[in-house]
Amino acid sequence: MIKSQWYAVLDSKEVKKGRLTGATRMSQKLVFWRDSGGQIHCIFDKCCHRGASLSAGKLVDGAVECPFHGFQYETTGKVVLIPANGMNAEVPDNFKVNSYLAKEAYGLVWIWYGEDRENVPEIPFFQELKSGFFYGGFSETWPVHYSRAIENQLDVVHLPFVHKTTIGRGNRTLVNGPVVKWQDNLMTFYVKNQTDRGQSPEKPGEILDYEKLFSLQFQMPNLWQNVISPNFRIVAIFAPIDEENTHIYIRSYRKGKLPLLFNWISDFVGNVGNKVILHQDRRVVITQIPKKTELSMKENLIQGDLPIIEYRKRREKLKSKSERQRDC
Repeated sequence: MIKSQWYAVLDSKEVKKGRLTGATRMSQKLVFWRDSGGQIHCIFDKCCHRGASLSAGKLVDGAVECPFHGFQYETTGKVVLIPANGMNAEVPDNFKVNSYLAKEAYGLVWIWYGEDRENVPEIPFFQELKSGFFYGGFSETWPVHYSRAIENQLDVVHLPFVHKTTIGRGNRTLVNGPVVKWQDNLMTFYVKNQTDRGQSPEKPGEILDYEKLFSLQFQMPNLWQNVISPNFRIVAIFAPIDEENTHIYIRSYRKGKLPLLFNWISDFVGNVGNKVILHQDRRVVITQIPKKTELSMKENLIQGDLPIIEYRKRREKLKSKSERQRDC
């Protein structure tokens, strides 16, 4: 995982008021909860006393109470009460667990995966989806590293083979470009796949008026968007569980609120279609070796893999940058 980044890790609805929510993210067992004002907090889900899971406990006056011996933790991860020592006993500084800075935005729970909490940037999200859109969706877990799951959504070559009966109909096996453009850490890539009639694919620099082509976007470190139309988008959030598993949230965004029944029908139909397409991908992606991708691997990449190559380069650049900052 890339340090010093905001990661979307949960759907906001998964963290309910008055309850603890346990989840493994970033290879760490974590517990999330809301305070009385609704703000989300996150600490490590392992009591510093005897290693019990804190998410199996409960909230007591805003503090997380361990189910084993009643130790209570505040939002920073520090123990504020050891019942066996008495309510007025001072708690030593070493009685604490790590915590993450957590925030809620755009219907998602985010954690800042970094050490510096004073100079964190704005939470990244697709600008046009910040308001005016409604969404519905579903989620599921894949047994792959999040980089594999992401790269599948950057792969424009696989469509006529993996999705022959759905979005890959038309036998457009020839891949022109694709054209890849960056704006800060937002990648937009433009797709021009065609039926192979013996012509050579155009290189990225040879494609004219590429802005008019079908496009997709990827926002580092773990958000993807399929720009189907100005009023309809598909978004995927790749929440890293650990080095071998990823929880994927799929959302359909649309403009214009429909009556409740039509909203439900629209979401249901959209989810069915998205699941069919996603499971076509899953069948192949879970077979890829290794489960995690790197900048340099024993692969023979082709021109059509440009979005994947660009993603790997940017990921490596951000990893190196965060490592340099940590060493300073």
